[in-house]
This record gives sequence, C-alpha cells and structure tokens, in this order.
Amino acid sequence: MRTGKSDISGWLVRPASGPLWAVLGAVLAATTAHAVRVTSGGGMDNAIVVRAARTWLAGGSPYDDPHFLYLPGAVLAAVPQALLPPDVLRVLAPCAVTALLALAWAGALRLHRVPPRSRLAVLGLTGLALGFAPFGHLVRLGNWTVTAAVALPAALLLAGRGRWTAAGVVIGAAVALKPLLAPVLLLFLFAGRWRALAAVVLVPVLVSGAAALLMPDPAGFLTRTLPFLLHGDDGFVRLYEASPAAVLPRLGVPARLAGGVAVAAAGAGVLCAYVRWRRADPGPPRLAETAAGLMLSAFLVSRPSYDHYLLVVLPLLLAGLPYAGAVARGPWFWVALVPQAPGLTWPGLESEQRRAFKDAFTLCVLAVAVALRARGGEAAVDDHADAGRAPEPERAPATPF
Repeated sequence: MRTGKSDISGWLVRPASGPLWAVLGAVLAATTAHAVRVTSGGGMDNAIVVRAARTWLAGGSPYDDPHFLYLPGAVLAAVPQALLPPDVLRVLAPCAVTALLALAWAGALRLHRVPPRSRLAVLGLTGLALGFAPFGHLVRLGNWTVTAAVALPAALLLAGRGRWTAAGVVIGAAVALKPLLAPVLLLFLFAGRWRALAAVVLVPVLVSGAAALLMPDPAGFLTRTLPFLLHGDDGFVRLYEASPAAVLPRLGVPARLAGGVAVAAAGAGVLCAYVRWRRADPGPPRLAETAAGLMLSAFLVSRPSYDHYLLVVLPLLLAGLPYAGAVARGPWFWVALVPQAPGLTWPGLESEQRRAFKDAFTLCVLAVAVALRARGGEAAVDDHADAGRAPEPERAPATPF
C-alpha cells in the first residue's frame, strides 16, 4: 500500500497506544454485559438452535419449530449448549459471540496484511462495536451468523495463500452450520478451483446427510425450512427483513415487481463481482471485494435478510482502508453506514418493526459502493506484499493516540 503526504494509511498501521486498547476493552465489555443483562438463553436466535437440540435429545424433530432455519449439522453442534445450565449459557453465549466477532475482525486484518496491534485494528473494532448497531444486535441475539463472519475471512486468507481446497473446506464447514456463505461458491467458480468447489459442496452435503440420519424427520430441512427460506412466509419475520423484496411491498410496490427488482439487482451485483474478479490486480482487495459483492448480492434477494448479515462483509471492507482505491475510502461506503449509528433519531423509523427500512438503505448503498469498485482504479499494494504483511513505517515519536 502506498502512502503519501495526504494519505492516512501510514498512521493507521502504526501501533496503537495503551489508552486506545483500554477503550476497546471497555466497549466490548460493556456490549457483552448489556447483552447478558437483557437476554436469556444466550440470545433469542441462539435459543432457537439450542431448543432444537434439546428437542432432538428428547426424541423430537428440530424442524417442528418453523424458525429453526439451520441444516441438521447445527443441531449436533448445539448439543453442548443444550447441556449447559441456563444461567451459564446466558453469560457464555454473548461472551462467545463477542469473541468470535473480534476474531472475524482479526481475520480481516490478517487478510489485508494490517498489523494486529495497529491503530486500525483497535479503532476499527471499536467503531464496529460502538457505531454500528447490528454489532450489538448480533451479540444480543446470539445468531449463528457469527460463524460465517469468522469463516469468510479465514477462507479468503487461505485462498490468498494458494490453499484453495482448504478454503473450500472452511466455507463448506460454515455452510454445514448455516447456509449463509453458499454464494461464495461462485468465487471458486470464477477462479476455476474445481477441487475447492467440490469441497464447498461435499462438506455440507456429507455433514448434513450424516446428521439427518440421526433425526426423526431426516428430510425436515428440505420439506419445511427450504420452502420458508424461498418464500419468507412469516408475518413476524418479514418485518425485520432488509431485502428489497421484503421492504418494497411495505411501501406499496406489488410483491412480484419488488421480487423482480431484487433479482435484477442481485444479478447485476454478481456480474459486477465477476468483473471485479477478472480485473486481476494483485493484493487482498481482489478477494475481499469479490466475496463481499457476492454476499451483498445474495442479501439483496434472499429471504430472510437481516441487518446483522452485514457483519459478514463489513469487516472485510473496512480492513482494506489502508489501500488506495479501497471501497472504504469511497464516500458511499460511509453514507451507507449513517443509518446504523446508534443514537441518531429517524422520524417514523425508530420502532423495531420499521428499522428494516434503514437496514435496506444500508444494504443497497453498500452493494452499490462495492459494485462501483468492479471497474475502479488501481488498488495500490505495498511493496512488501510478497512478504505477507503491511509495510512497517519508520518509527514515529510517541503520541497519546
């Protein structure tokens, strides 16, 4: 990554001071403590998975609950939680989600070769926890989206090092828990990595098949959950969906037209992601921006599509800030995040049932910001890219920040 007189990248990659680390620790601790205080069962969404595991242990079908949207492997993965006392789970689950989100951010930094003790490392995670409302939502809900948030940068890091098959296994394992990262399959298709592509498909198929044989309703995901995911036929869930296909009908747009708009937008997003991949400039932004484009395209059309899904892509984009031409250096990236700043009052959109309009704005504008990078200018890469790390700038005098 190149630096210049007006470039802040050198400042960003210098080591953070102790006070900044203390602020980050306090913010994460406060976020977690608040989740522990206001939730039970490790969060509403985590409780759904744990309840499914308990139902299975009792001999029932996890898919009797229409809100259990996971593959059979998630039932087995949730068994350890199902065996914990409720008071322990109430504390442990928010702590685990916060830790995993921090790990996801660390993976994004590693992908972009940003030093883990840098100012960006501290300020970025502090900003996500303090200034991006879905971060707190995810901790309070305990949603398993956090597994995808961790897996995606880890897989891209492996792919960037030429270990594509291992990357496919990581994505496949994440899909086996929650099929959120399924669109990343297209990245392996773009790259022509057929063995890795096979791993993405086979790992969840084998895990889910083996787990389904242990269920009293082996085809439950296909006969109950998949139709729900395809149609989103749930009045309660629909209020929280950020996809244009769900939001536009609430504004009076016919459902079929709204669905067509969402499909067209998603198709355009996939095309832009392919163009971004074909623009084979060196460095991590190529992988990060292509994957982010694919995921955002899926969120535009998927049912359901929630605000916390954005945490799968946002760390990848924000960690690329030191690179010239990065998505996070464009104005639309920051415009997209404005509605998610806690404390801002938006008349008519403050109720939980209407915040989906803010989420849809963020999703759509962020998708546009990533799409605009498809044929953008050169993303500068540091001279030490082959060394696998960000350049170490000359030592600067100690500063309070």
